[in-house]
Formats: sequence, structure tokens, C-alpha cells
Amino acid sequence: MSPPRLALLDRDGTLNRKAPEGDYVTHPGELELLDGAAEAVRRLNDAAVPVAVVTNQRAIALGRLTEPVLAAIHAELERRLAAAGARVDAFYHCPHERGTCGCRKPEPGLLEAAVRDFGVAPADAVMIGDAASDVEAGRRAGTRTVRIGPGSASAPGPDADLVAPDLRDAVELVLA
Repeated sequence: MSPPRLALLDRDGTLNRKAPEGDYVTHPGELELLDGAAEAVRRLNDAAVPVAVVTNQRAIALGRLTEPVLAAIHAELERRLAAAGARVDAFYHCPHERGTCGCRKPEPGLLEAAVRDFGVAPADAVMIGDAASDVEAGRRAGTRTVRIGPGSASAPGPDADLVAPDLRDAVELVLA
């Protein structure tokens, strides 16, 4: 796998700790970066690979989160990354309920918008996330895919091009 020209990162479960099933990160104070996440983003930055976060935010459709609060959560994420010398170049989010749009992962809309905005071919981008919907969205958009999660090994899985235990290892794999 050649180094990507764009890294598409899921947010919850990839960059920050995911809320328990049925709950959502709905306040900046609830944001908790995962170990190694800031360093992984900085590694992408140092390699001149733009970083875009692509995240489903169904809590907006459910009335549990507003667009201004989501912006504050992303500002807090940026602040914490900056403290480690890292940055995100763009955020893309889907505020919709399941099955009502073309942007909610596993639909490819968010990823297609990002590759278009950054002017890269889908095959030159990589989608990194912790869920099957992240991998499926990447496949549908034509990007390379890396699924992360505990117990993963650094060998291709049945659904992703590569698997890794965490974002730090995933970034090392795609930059190798």
C-alpha cells in the first residue's frame, strides 16, 4: 500500500473514546482522546497527508446534540490535538437519522465530499475506523480501508484492506 494522499478518520472509537451504546458525546468535556491518537494524527501531518474527520452524528437528528455544540466538541478535539502538535484539516459530519440520506456511513457521501474537496482520487485516500460501517463506506467510496480495534492483527481482514489494534499502528501501516 503506497502512502495515502488523504487520511479519512472516523471520530468516536478511532480518535476519542466512544460513548456507551445508545449514548453520544454531547459535550466538549465528555471528549477523551484515545492513547496514541494525537501522535498518530501528528505523524500524518508530518508526512504531509491531509487529515479529514468523517463522523456520523445521529444525536443531532435525535435532538440530543446541536450543531453549535458539535462545533464546540470539534474545537475541543482540535485544541487537544494542537497540544500534541497535531491538527485536523477538515471535519465532515452527518446529522441525519439512519436511512434518510446518502452521507451517513456506511453510505459514502461524507467520504466522497472529502476526496472531492481535497482533489484526490478515491484510490489515493484511506478510510480508518473502528466499525464495519467505516470500512463499508470506504469500500463504496473507492478508498483503501483500515479497520482498527482491540485484538486486531496487522494483516488483511475479510472486510478491510488492513487491520490494526489502534490508530497509531494503522497510521504506521499506511505510511510504511
